[in-house]
Amino acid sequence: MERRILVTLGPSSLKGDVISAMERESVYLFRINLSHTHIEDVESSIKKIQENTDVPVCLDSEGAQVRNRQMENGQVVFRAGNIVKVNFDETLGDAENISFTPDYIGAQLEIGDEISVDFNSVLFEVFEKHKEYCLAKVKMGGLVSSNKAANINRPIKLNTITEKDKLAIEIGRQMNVRNFALSFAHNADDVRMMRALIGKDSNLISKIESYNGLKNLNSIIEVSDEILIDRGDLSREVSLVKIPFLQRRIVSLAKSRSTPVNVATNLLESMIVNVQPTRAEINDVVSSLIMGTDGLVLAAETAIGLYPLESVRNIRRLIEQFEKWTPNTSIDELLQD
Repeated sequence: MERRILVTLGPSSLKGDVISAMERESVYLFRINLSHTHIEDVESSIKKIQENTDVPVCLDSEGAQVRNRQMENGQVVFRAGNIVKVNFDETLGDAENISFTPDYIGAQLEIGDEISVDFNSVLFEVFEKHKEYCLAKVKMGGLVSSNKAANINRPIKLNTITEKDKLAIEIGRQMNVRNFALSFAHNADDVRMMRALIGKDSNLISKIESYNGLKNLNSIIEVSDEILIDRGDLSREVSLVKIPFLQRRIVSLAKSRSTPVNVATNLLESMIVNVQPTRAEINDVVSSLIMGTDGLVLAAETAIGLYPLESVRNIRRLIEQFEKWTPNTSIDELLQD
């Protein structure tokens, strides 16, 4: 089976000429990440893609995830030891204020909760709770940009599919979108809930990016059309050093069920700002292919990076090299163009 490329579109790449150029690199799906797309822009984004390519669109749900809201001037520095007001209603973030989505998260916060934002870039500890806000101390300072993923150090209740997801799915269905990804699939019931919304005629990709998703992997695979390993969000709940081994086990289980499996996050992360990837990234991509990965997912590299087309071309070149290679390929053969 030919390996596939899934490309996330965003400000850097949601342009007719870029989409058309990427199509020529044999892209499998163009992904719209609803976590970073306003509901008002979903229809126009789908239309832009459909006007410039026949490559199918995939709508990727927000799912059960906490994120901070918009920050003043796009990013704010929090200093260790400072006191910050965690507002339950939407509030523009600054050095003394922050708010999170979904809206109902605030009511679940308790004294002693720790909130980490953007892969532990900043850590807040709640020490006082009021009706409309909490007060938190900055335990670890740093930079927080708008709309970054956040974690709370204990289980909280989150809706599997948001109201925004439901609206976007409805728009997508009306525009003949038939590929959907479910973020934070915790169990088979979550997948069935998504299936009921997208219809039996749609391709459903379940994203494994949580501890519960790992524990219920077998039953999730049974009711999914494809699996996607999101290594970034998964590393929020599982030690980073376990991720390579978990990836191998997930790929193996999916392959044993003849279920296509895709790998996402940090494939060519350095290409967000550099025109060439690192040797470590190249090795990571090739290792993923060797272990049996069916699809490679580009995210920030193509959505907000400086070199979206070059990122796709690098993945395509690596796939081409992989498809020529066998354990018995000689040095001379490898050196040939």
